[in-house]
Amino acid sequence: MKTIAVIGLGKFGYYLAKNLSRQNYKVIAVDNNEQRVQEISEYLDNAYILDSTNKNALEDAGITKLDTVIVSIGENIEASILTVMALKDLGNQNIIAKAITTIHGEILAKIGVNRVIHPEKVAGRMLLHNLIENMDIEKIDLSNSMRILKLKLPQKWIGKTLQEITNLNANVRLISYKTDGKWTINITPSYQTKQEDMFAFLSDSKTIEEFYSTLIL
Repeated sequence: MKTIAVIGLGKFGYYLAKNLSRQNYKVIAVDNNEQRVQEISEYLDNAYILDSTNKNALEDAGITKLDTVIVSIGENIEASILTVMALKDLGNQNIIAKAITTIHGEILAKIGVNRVIHPEKVAGRMLLHNLIENMDIEKIDLSNSMRILKLKLPQKWIGKTLQEITNLNANVRLISYKTDGKWTINITPSYQTKQEDMFAFLSDSKTIEEFYSTLIL
C-alpha cells in the first residue's frame, strides 16, 4: 500500500487526507492543531499533532523517504517553506505544496517542490469537472480562505448583464457560467442572463457571503 503524507489539516488538507484514505492509500496526516488531528483521526490510523518544521518530529512520524508528501499549510508562509526544507532533508521524493500567493509559489519551486498548487487558479477546471449539476446553489471551500459560490440567479437578476452583476462587488470574480447546457470560462460582460443559467463566482469566504447576501436581498 502506497503511503502519502498530508501536512496541514485545514479544509483543503482535511479533505485530501480523508479522500486519499478512501482510495486505499496509507495516509499520515499531521497538524499542530489538536482539534484538527482529532477530527481526521476518525478516518485515519496515523494522525499526529506536531510541528512540521521540526525535522525530528517528522522523522518520528514516519515521514521519511516517502514517494509523495502534500504540504497544505494555510496562511503561515514561513512554516510552509521550513516544512518543505525539512522534508527535502529527510529524502522525501515528490513534494506537492499549496501556495497562497504567486511569490510564495515561486519560493516553493526554487527550494525543490515538485508541484505547486494555487487553488484559486484551478477553480475553473474544478468547476467544470466536479460540481454537481442539479443543484441551484452550492458553496465550495477551496481552502481556509477561498470559496466558490455556484448558483442560479434570483429572479430579479434575470435579464441583467454580467457586467451589472459583477459590478455589485469588485472583489468577486465570475469564473464560469453555464448557458444552454454548456459551461464556459469566456466571460462576455454584455451577455444578458437567462432563466436556467448557472453561475460560479470566486472570492474569499467573507466576500462571497456578502456578495450572496446582496444577490438575494
